[in-house]
Amino acid sequence: MSDDAPALPGSTGSLFARPTSPLRVAGAPRYNACYTDPSEDDGSRLLISDLCCMAEAYMAQDQVSQIYDAYLFGAEAHEGQHRRSGEPYIFHPLAVASILLEMHMDSPTIVAAILHDVIEDTEASKAQIAERFGEQVAEIVDGVSKLSAVNFPSKVEAQAESLRKMLLAMAKDIRVIIIKLADRLHNMRTLGALANEKAHRIARETLEIYAPIANRLGMHVLRLELEDLGFKAMHPNRYAILCRAMRSVRGNREEVLKKIEAAILDALKGYDIPIRVLCREKHLFSIYQKMRKKHLPLRELQDVYAVRLVTDSIDNCYRLLGIAHNLWKPVPGKFKDYIAIPKANGYQSLHTVLVSPHRARVEVQVRTDEMDHVAESGIAAHWLYKTGGSGSGSTHNRAREWLRDLLEVQSNSGSAEFLESVKVDLFPDEVYVFTPNGDIIKLPRGATVVDFAYAVHTDIGNNCVAAWVNHRAAPLSAELRNGDTVAIQSAKGHNPSPSWLNFVTTAKARGAIRHYLKQLKAGEAVNLGRRLLDIALAKYGIELSSLTDVRKAAALTQTPFSNLDELIADIGLGNRPSELVARRIAEASAADMESLKETKEASAHPLSIRGTEGLLVKFAGCCHPLPGDRVIGFMSAGRGLVIHRNDCRNARKSEDPDKWIDVEWAAHPEGEFQVAVRVDVANQRGALASIATAISAADSNIENVQIGERDGQNSRLSFCITARDRAHLANIMRSVRRVRTVLRITRV
Repeated sequence: MSDDAPALPGSTGSLFARPTSPLRVAGAPRYNACYTDPSEDDGSRLLISDLCCMAEAYMAQDQVSQIYDAYLFGAEAHEGQHRRSGEPYIFHPLAVASILLEMHMDSPTIVAAILHDVIEDTEASKAQIAERFGEQVAEIVDGVSKLSAVNFPSKVEAQAESLRKMLLAMAKDIRVIIIKLADRLHNMRTLGALANEKAHRIARETLEIYAPIANRLGMHVLRLELEDLGFKAMHPNRYAILCRAMRSVRGNREEVLKKIEAAILDALKGYDIPIRVLCREKHLFSIYQKMRKKHLPLRELQDVYAVRLVTDSIDNCYRLLGIAHNLWKPVPGKFKDYIAIPKANGYQSLHTVLVSPHRARVEVQVRTDEMDHVAESGIAAHWLYKTGGSGSGSTHNRAREWLRDLLEVQSNSGSAEFLESVKVDLFPDEVYVFTPNGDIIKLPRGATVVDFAYAVHTDIGNNCVAAWVNHRAAPLSAELRNGDTVAIQSAKGHNPSPSWLNFVTTAKARGAIRHYLKQLKAGEAVNLGRRLLDIALAKYGIELSSLTDVRKAAALTQTPFSNLDELIADIGLGNRPSELVARRIAEASAADMESLKETKEASAHPLSIRGTEGLLVKFAGCCHPLPGDRVIGFMSAGRGLVIHRNDCRNARKSEDPDKWIDVEWAAHPEGEFQVAVRVDVANQRGALASIATAISAADSNIENVQIGERDGQNSRLSFCITARDRAHLANIMRSVRRVRTVLRITRV
């Protein structure tokens, strides 16, 4: 499209002339009418002239001209393309740009918004955008683009990789996610043109990912509309019923809100405090969530009113809070001071819940004008790119901290794990705890001591061994509460335990633990694989350490691996039988066939089991093998080597001989092993305590116990205990037999 090409059909008058009648994008926001259907369309469309008029309100003329130039480039690139609704595709990027202009974003952001789909959906390249609009705009557009050129095995993985790329781009320039959120908002407004299944999937993704990201960045107004639109698409019948219910009671509630506002203003007479009073009902999705959480019908839901008191200073905020508490009784436990301790997204306000004379609970928020601006616009409220800065304010800094944590998680995890971690991190019901120095650490509700340690520093988390909560010793799994003071003791050389994954809640902690375990598992897989391949090669008179290049190459044939260590690790993980690899190595060349014939009948030593091999040597829970038992090994794909007793029924079910490994116990096995015993006892008071004492006296621990009735006079107790070997187990059983109430004890 040339520079003098006509504008899109429907544009009239001068390009930059302010339109005589208000025109809007399809489904333009109606923030002050939450229960009006936001997808209604009167047929009008936003024109480039409207966009330029919006930009002229706060931008220089050369910046407005660049926006128009971006429109020409985008319209030419998208020429011939249409959305599912039938309208020309260029209307969508113009609508996204208008949402950002309402936030007063800078010109590179608006330009990038107009071009945000050209790399993904047209033949235009990043280099072309960089040449015409600058490297900064090109990087933002590239960050917003999806990974459409890459094929992934599942939608979950594709979603995770797209999100990963977006977050990486966000770390360089936070404007990427602001454009992406505006893009998602317009897509949600026009969701009606899509098939139900696709609309449902997009709505779920919006509620699970994009609305929480908007909340994390403090973009309150945008989040509310995303949530309501997502709710409408996910549950259209519930949405419609709730809309009708809210309309039916609106008249009465508006009257109540007016009385509440009048009472507050009357109470403020005589105080020299500048104030704005804003009364509102909570939005639909919030009401729906409260109804589900509290299992209440709408008529019984009380706290659907919210009153916002906006003043000029922090001092006046606390004065207004006192006046409000003096006016009506506050609900105990509902006061929150987010001014002294801001939320993770930078939100600041005083919150309290009062019981009004109308028997309605009223949520009161008290904040300054600046806090109110930040609460509505979040990170966009602090944007300083237009003055050459890089964004400022606590909201921007907190967003950066959050992104740094997420990038650390994504470097240590796979796609699906990363997506799970992001979702967990986006729904924090926060608690605030203190370091011994008085620094505040924000954590999601349910966070434990280990989560706290990783929040302070990854190395402290990896090496933590003990903790004190409020100056008292506490287990690492202890759940933290608001106001706790936590001290961590760490020790070099101490490593994360796999059991920590059972109780940690933060994405950072989970990602760091998984990363360590993956590295540990990889190292153990190589060690175990070497031992297994050495034993298999011994049958052919070959040593692994002396393999020729020809034999190494032969081992790698018909495998996806580029080096022998990767193949050996795959053997250790149980994904590839060592016998088949050994046979391929032995048959590598015709010259080797003679030695193969001579040594094929030679027997190799069984694999020696010490009991401390780590994650990839497991002891079967069905038969609980002990040192001294005759054992056999089974290679399980992805799990490694599972040790069974020779007479185990489960062990003999497999008909694949390549997966069985001859194993034997080392001369001096180490560690303790779990074993199951069954005890029949007479039903007498204190029987269980006496048996537990006998087990403890024999230097054993009880891992688990189950109690079952055998008949009216006797009970059967099933214990899972620890023992070092068969001899130790025999001592334990003798100790238990001495208990007067014990009738019989047997190993299961």
